[in-house]
Amino acid sequence: MAEYGKSRTIRVLDTTLRDGEQAPGCSMRLAEKLEIAKQLERLRVDVIEAGFPIASKDDFAAVREIAGTIKDCAVTGLCRAMEGDISCTWEAVKHGAAPMIHIFLATSDIHLEYKLHVSRSRLLEIARDAVRYARSLCPVVQFTAEDATRTDREFLLDVFRTVEAAGGSVLNIADTVGYTTPEEMADWIRFVKPQLAAETMLGVHCHNDLGMGTANTLSAVRAGADQFDATIAGIGERAGMAALEEVVMALHTRGEWYGARTNVCTMEFYRAGKLLANSIDLSMHPHKAIIGDNAFAHEAGVHQHGIMANPLTYEIMKPEDVGVHVNRMVMGKHSGKAALRERLEQLGYHIGDDRLEAVFQRFKALTDEKKTVNDADIEALVRGEGKTHESYSLVSFVVNSGTNLTATSVVKLLHDGKEYEHVARGETPVIAAFNAVDKIVKHSYPLHHFSIQSISEGRTELGESTVQIYNGDRVVTGRGLDTDIVEACIRAYLSAINNALAQ
Repeated sequence: MAEYGKSRTIRVLDTTLRDGEQAPGCSMRLAEKLEIAKQLERLRVDVIEAGFPIASKDDFAAVREIAGTIKDCAVTGLCRAMEGDISCTWEAVKHGAAPMIHIFLATSDIHLEYKLHVSRSRLLEIARDAVRYARSLCPVVQFTAEDATRTDREFLLDVFRTVEAAGGSVLNIADTVGYTTPEEMADWIRFVKPQLAAETMLGVHCHNDLGMGTANTLSAVRAGADQFDATIAGIGERAGMAALEEVVMALHTRGEWYGARTNVCTMEFYRAGKLLANSIDLSMHPHKAIIGDNAFAHEAGVHQHGIMANPLTYEIMKPEDVGVHVNRMVMGKHSGKAALRERLEQLGYHIGDDRLEAVFQRFKALTDEKKTVNDADIEALVRGEGKTHESYSLVSFVVNSGTNLTATSVVKLLHDGKEYEHVARGETPVIAAFNAVDKIVKHSYPLHHFSIQSISEGRTELGESTVQIYNGDRVVTGRGLDTDIVEACIRAYLSAINNALAQ
């Protein structure tokens, strides 16, 4: 266990682009992955797990592109304990500034019997051969024991000793199904670490099925773990996993208790959360720790009085520590592009000139309807701007509805310089408009999820719609916003269709 008051530096592996992307509805295109990877580099995480190269050509291309772009972090790809997987991962990461191969192999009896169909002795051979081959290609090899926390302790130790001897330099205890508890996780670290070589790093990968991903990770760190895996906002398989910002800020705030710190630049967290939300269908809960909108909000009078007297009365972290800035600029119709860029950067968005121009035009249009544009409006404008060239764009629409539970919509779209118009009926104005769009694009995309929410208040409130559609077996997300809620829905549907066509 770490000594109180003494501090050591813990290594951070971020797997937002691999485990995080495996969450339903969280798939990303290469440009989005690269943008998030650059943000992870600004965060100064130690390792970026960029994907699962053998999974698809797109995944391989993304890992290779990220490895070739990122200079200040190690970049790794995940692979099974198979020679073909390992070779593929090495091809993807070998041109990186600090390449790493990450092998995983299940070690629990339930996985050995029902998934792998091998004996314990055979599994030891598979693990040894895989790590030995990976080590012949790459100087740094991490080995993760999948479902380690449901593995017999002595057998797990045998596995780790075997892969350590074969050249594994980072060994990882994965609580793959979120089964363990903080006390048990600490026991795992105290049991394994003393029996490894001093130079071998011991890490943890904690899922959140019982809501203890962050707690288990912190318990492991205090017990002596050298590394932890995490994702931005805790996204990942099923209920997700340990949230990067929660673990890091706990160490930042209570470092004397955990006896550990990281090299992460905490002021980049707010921006990281916004970038992630902008790339996937992630509506951040306002009460989300560290990066939620209410994380530093105070409404109760006694709290407000205390904050005004001394922020330490009710805030254990400064908002600025995680990149949250107080808005001192009033944004309205007389605000220019430079002011909008500055406000966007304060909110955590750094976007290129082309995209800034598109956001600025939408901003000016909104100021014609609203005297003052707030931060929620501005963030919605960014989220609503498509990140790829539009194949279909909205020209106009008309909806009519009566008392017979049927609506009619006429929609006109622009596609490759030509305008197309169609009329359709539906149970609601929105569904009627969707049906008209389907007739124009000559394809019907099944709906997976559809939501509408108000972004701001007042007579000219801004509405945001999120639409998810099925493109084959993949879920594709689109967003749209407008002061007219039907138009916001049509824009979201078109955004999803355009994203599907771009895949």
